[in-house]
Amino acid sequence: MARRGAPARGKNKAAGKDKSAGGDKAGGAKAQARDERRTGGRGSGRAEREPVSRPVGGGLAELIPDRERPHGWTLLIDGAPQSHVDLDDPTHLSFAYQRRLGHVIDLAAPAHRPLHVLHLGGGAFTLARYTAATRPRSTQQIVELDAPLVQLVRDHLPLDPQARVRVRAADAREGLGRFPDGWADLVIADVFSGARTPAHLTSAEFLTEVRRVLKPEGRYAANLADGPPLAHLRGQVATAAAVFPELALAADPVVWRGRRFGNAVLLASALPLPVAEFTRRVASDPHPGRVEHGRALTDFTGGAAVVTDAAAKPSPAPPPSVFE
Repeated sequence: MARRGAPARGKNKAAGKDKSAGGDKAGGAKAQARDERRTGGRGSGRAEREPVSRPVGGGLAELIPDRERPHGWTLLIDGAPQSHVDLDDPTHLSFAYQRRLGHVIDLAAPAHRPLHVLHLGGGAFTLARYTAATRPRSTQQIVELDAPLVQLVRDHLPLDPQARVRVRAADAREGLGRFPDGWADLVIADVFSGARTPAHLTSAEFLTEVRRVLKPEGRYAANLADGPPLAHLRGQVATAAAVFPELALAADPVVWRGRRFGNAVLLASALPLPVAEFTRRVASDPHPGRVEHGRALTDFTGGAAVVTDAAAKPSPAPPPSVFE
C-alpha cells in the first residue's frame, strides 16, 4: 500500500492534456535527452527516462518513471509512494485514495464549473492538475511546507502554465489562517509528516478554521490513515461531526473491518452531501470501497472524544509491512 493510498488503475475522463514541450527532433539525441530531463520526460519517448532523487525536507525524494505510461511518474519519499502523475493525462488518478478525492472534485459542482480549491499538502500536485484539467479556469492554491519538494516537482513535473495554480511554501494550518472567510468551494487536506498526519491538523480548532474558509455550501475532504483498532479514525469522525453537520467516510472494506492499515477519505459540509452518487462511484472503482454516513457513521465512532488542540496527537505510524 502507498503511504497515501494503494495504487489502482487510473481514472480517465475527457479533458485537455498538457501538450507543452516535446522532444527536440532537430537537435539530435543529446538535445532530446536534455529536453526530456527539463520537461520531466515529456519528449518523444525515444530517450530512456531515469529516476531522479534529491534530499527534501521530508527525507529522500525520488521520481520513478512509470514504465507503463510514457510520461507517468511516481513520487516516493524515503521509499514510500506519495503521488503519481501522468504529465500527458492529468485526469489519470493511480492511487485509490486519489480516485476518491477525484470523485469529490467531480461532485463539488456541475461539470466544468470552475472552483476555488485550497489544497493543504502538495505532493506532486496531482489533484490540482486533475482539477485544472476537468474544471478549466478554476482558481487553486496549494500550501506545502516542504519547499525543496515543491522545487523538485516544479523542476521535473512542471504544471501546465495555463493552469491557475499558486503554490505557497508554508505550514498547512498557518497557510489556512491567511485565507479570507468564505473563499473556498473545496478544501482538500492530504498532509503527512513522514507517514503521519501532524497533530495540529487533527483538532476541532483546525476544522473550525477550515469551515471559516469554506463558502456556506463548500466542502472539506481529507485523506486519513489508520489501522486496527481504528481509534484515530473514530476520533477524527467525532471531531468533524462537532464542526460539520453532514459527513461521509469512504474506505476499503478491509479497513472498515479493522483488518488492515489503510486510507480513508472523509467528506464534510454544512449542507447535505451527494452521498448516493459518491457511494456509487466509490463502489464502482477498480478497487471498490464502501461509504458510510448518517447513523451508521455515528455508530462507528463508538463514543470517541472530540480532539482538541490541547490533546491532539499525530496519526499512528503505519507498520513497516504497509510499504512492502
